[in-house]
Amino acid sequence: QVQLVESGGGLVQAGGSLRISCAASAGTISTYSVGWFRQPPGKEREFVAAITYNSKNTYYGDSVKGRFTISRENAKNTAFLQMNSLKPDDTAVYYCAGSGALIGLMSDRLYAYWGQGTQVTVSS
Repeated sequence: QVQLVESGGGLVQAGGSLRISCAASAGTISTYSVGWFRQPPGKEREFVAAITYNSKNTYYGDSVKGRFTISRENAKNTAFLQMNSLKPDDTAVYYCAGSGALIGLMSDRLYAYWGQGTQVTVSS
């Protein structure tokens, strides 16, 4: 079991960058795949990116490919989402989640552990 806490969200101008973090406040994330999901205002939650426990495989949603990079440092019990070339459409609450799965990581149904979310707002 693991408890996840996101941090690093905030307000940024379009075209800017932001890095958000997902730390384990209890337990360890080193044996879990980590995913990032987001929920824009008034919309459903959507997949952003995922990384397997050993960083061997990464996956990205179509809308963020080439702009976002997911990474992790198991020694620091933390995962990251580097977001570049941000757009107003990236405005959302961003959630990190932990899964024991190695495939199918774009589905939120495979994630048993979720953080509380961090707000990212991109101004035009």
